Amino acid sequence: MLKRIGKNMTAILVALGVICAMCFAGYEIYDNFIKEESVYAVARQGSTGNEVKSIQKKLKELGYYKGEIDGIYGSKTKSAVISFQKNCGLTADGICGKTTLLYLGLGNSSSGSGSGSYSDADIELLAKVISAEARGESYEGQVAVGAVILNRVAHPSFPDSLSGVVYQKGAFSCVNDSNWYQAVAESSKRAARDALNGWDPSGGAIYYFNPAKTNDSFMHSRTVIKTIGSHKFCI
Repeated sequence: MLKRIGKNMTAILVALGVICAMCFAGYEIYDNFIKEESVYAVARQGSTGNEVKSIQKKLKELGYYKGEIDGIYGSKTKSAVISFQKNCGLTADGICGKTTLLYLGLGNSSSGSGSGSYSDADIELLAKVISAEARGESYEGQVAVGAVILNRVAHPSFPDSLSGVVYQKGAFSCVNDSNWYQAVAESSKRAARDALNGWDPSGGAIYYFNPAKTNDSFMHSRTVIKTIGSHKFCI
């Protein structure tokens, strides 16, 4: 009887050991998952650290944040995030989750698909802007619009990321109008890739405008280097 009890106790202890090991392994997997996901989801009011500094720096470059780059996600940072989210048509909750970070150009979804250092999200965003800004233009005109955006990324006077250029405050009116929410044209997707692959029909322009649709004195004062369709491309 004692031997049988001893064997049963041994079996129970072994089973408990296996269960504990499985629980620990599960915790490790969960913990690693949470840590990996937190790259996208930790930034909210009360957060601190280098991630918050990166968010503040990007928002400041885009003209949304006026405070110090202190790594403290306070009310000023939250207000800036909400303003950015509203301008981008995102849920304006003041939390920098995965989508908001991707729109800020701070996500890490690099595609490695032959378009340089640009992510899939960047390519989709460029196609979306081309579709909204150059709807009805020739294919060359669509590529030229994409090229201007990329020229700005490389220019010292503009933000150094594609999303930064697109969402720079006041830069592109299309992000606030109905065209932004229309389906992206297939030609715009091709135009985005052609622009990313180096085709620049604009001749190096960093501005473009439709003279029939804007009276902006700054745009009309720029040096026009090329006209394609209804757009004048300028430096």
